[in-house]
Amino acid sequence: MISLYLAEDQSMLNTALSQLLNLEDNLEVVGTAEDGEKALEEIQRLKPDVAILDIEMPKLTGLKVAEAIRNQHLQVKLIILTTFAQKAYFEQAVRNQVEGYLLKDSPSDELIQAINSVMEGKTIYDPELVVNVVSTSENPLTERENEVLQVASNGISTKEISQQLFLSEGTVRNYFSAIFSKLGVHNRFEAVELAKKNKWIS
Repeated sequence: MISLYLAEDQSMLNTALSQLLNLEDNLEVVGTAEDGEKALEEIQRLKPDVAILDIEMPKLTGLKVAEAIRNQHLQVKLIILTTFAQKAYFEQAVRNQVEGYLLKDSPSDELIQAINSVMEGKTIYDPELVVNVVSTSENPLTERENEVLQVASNGISTKEISQQLFLSEGTVRNYFSAIFSKLGVHNRFEAVELAKKNKWIS
């Protein structure tokens, strides 16, 4: 069972989403909030597996809640759910290492799939936002993801990458999943080509 916390300031949407998520056999909403301050306090106390955060909330924004959770090293997966397809918001979310960033007009089954995916160690970002960020020269990858991609640019296997970086093969695959999602690509070749084009790797 995956425990969820939902922070959404629109009361009707908060209630509807909670009911929808609770219909899933493997999901349980353990708490909700309509402001960021309450959300942060309850997430600290309840320690859910996944916190779904709206951006625009009273008292604390979802991005500020995400930043506080990361600074406190809480083991909570974070999904931003918002109406705002703004590049600045997305870049801030990436800096706070959120596992998911979806737009509210996405189908509900995409949110459910995203919850299951982030629990498997994947990163799920809305393609519309990925295109906005990747079209700039700012590198959306973490230092470790960049390192994995740099080693992969030599054309070696997952096993060889794992040996070279002292990581398990599963961890390397998870890094690739995050890289593909962030860059909006489908395979290593496309990821390496894009990274070289933007001079993120040599």
